[in-house]
Amino acid sequence: MTKILVVDDEKPISDIIKFNLTKEGYDVVVAMDGREAIELFESESPELVLLDQMLPELDGTEVLRQIRSHSQTPVIMVTAKDSEIDKVLGLEMGADDYVTKPFSNRELLARIKANLRRQTPMAGPASNGDDSGDIKIGALTIHPDAYMVSKNGVDIELTHREFELLHHLAKHIGQVMTRDDLLQTVWGYDYFGDVRTVDVTVRRIREKIEDTPSHPQILMTRRGVGYYLKANED
Repeated sequence: MTKILVVDDEKPISDIIKFNLTKEGYDVVVAMDGREAIELFESESPELVLLDQMLPELDGTEVLRQIRSHSQTPVIMVTAKDSEIDKVLGLEMGADDYVTKPFSNRELLARIKANLRRQTPMAGPASNGDDSGDIKIGALTIHPDAYMVSKNGVDIELTHREFELLHHLAKHIGQVMTRDDLLQTVWGYDYFGDVRTVDVTVRRIREKIEDTPSHPQILMTRRGVGYYLKANED
């Protein structure tokens, strides 16, 4: 049974979320503050976290930072804040998704299912990879079976969403993908956010794979259109 950690200090809200998720067959544990969230994350090892931004003890941003310091478990930020800067902050810190209160149960379930699907390593050969399915782009190697990326033999830690985006672009080397296309194909459902989500995720990937993120040589921008991975030069 898939375990989900719900972190929300408003008991009526956490009770409703727990009730609805339990009906869907999930095993749900609830934390009422940031410190309890960290403790339950370590002891319960959930497959996904629903994390409120405004929490006592430790706020959601700090909880997310501590989770991301050693785990790539999918995290969906659930908050009453709806300004662009709050959304960007959550994504910059490594959140995989973002929902704003009030939200519908249908929307929340769609996001949970999509993020859990993304947690499962992908199978099948890559179009431009070797026999192992690895995709090589200069010094960068994408390992789909291991859900890992390395550069010059050194592993690079990516979130699930970052890996999915990079892997999708790698399967279409040189092909420019619009932000809307990436939202549909990588986020995996009718995403309720905006295209800024793609820009933030691309920036985080560049910070990890590029020698000079401000002058990328791998993950390129086609201004006014979208993003693509640069093909290896012969």
